[in-house]
Amino acid sequence: MPVKIRLQRHGKKGKPFYWVVAADSRSKRDGRYLEKIGTYNPNTNPATVDIKVDRAVDWLQNGAQPTDTARNLLSETGALLKNHLVSGVRKGAHTEEDVETKFAAWVSEKASRQDVAKDKVAKAKADEKAKALAAEKEISEKRKADAEAAIAAAEAEAAAVEAEAQAEAAAAEAQAEETPVVEEAPEAQVEESPAAEEARAAEAEATEDKDSAEATE
Repeated sequence: MPVKIRLQRHGKKGKPFYWVVAADSRSKRDGRYLEKIGTYNPNTNPATVDIKVDRAVDWLQNGAQPTDTARNLLSETGALLKNHLVSGVRKGAHTEEDVETKFAAWVSEKASRQDVAKDKVAKAKADEKAKALAAEKEISEKRKADAEAAIAAAEAEAAAVEAEAQAEAAAAEAQAEETPVVEEAPEAQVEESPAAEEARAAEAEATEDKDSAEATE
């Protein structure tokens, strides 16, 4: 029975999660499988790969053929390397102790590389967060500056209006003080001359004589 090591899709729409399985090559992709030997989660950064290396090596030694994607995952976890070392033991090129020593060294080096990659990812996230905070702070400071400028402009406008009103009041008051008050002069008394008085008295006396004569008649 030909066996393939391949991926079987799980998870939900937009967020797939895969099982790494050994299955009959004639079965459907997501159908029955012989053994689940690992998982692959591409939704994390970096992607999470968990493979049972020894079980994968056993299937490889028994002739199982991995698909291209499964081969990449097996290489990523060291299963292909260990399979090569085990094949070397069968040919007498290595001992089992050499296999474990070399594989442990590879795992240690791999862990170091992963730590470096994780540090880079963490640093990138920290830089991105710092940039976002800086941009947010800049926007906040700009809004604060605009608000202060608007308040200052309103205060300046109010002060200008008040100053203009005070200037107008002062000008009106000064104009009122400078305008003179015109008083009406009393009517002049006209003094009559002595000749005029005598003429008036004579006229009055003549009038009385005339009136007396008319009364006698």
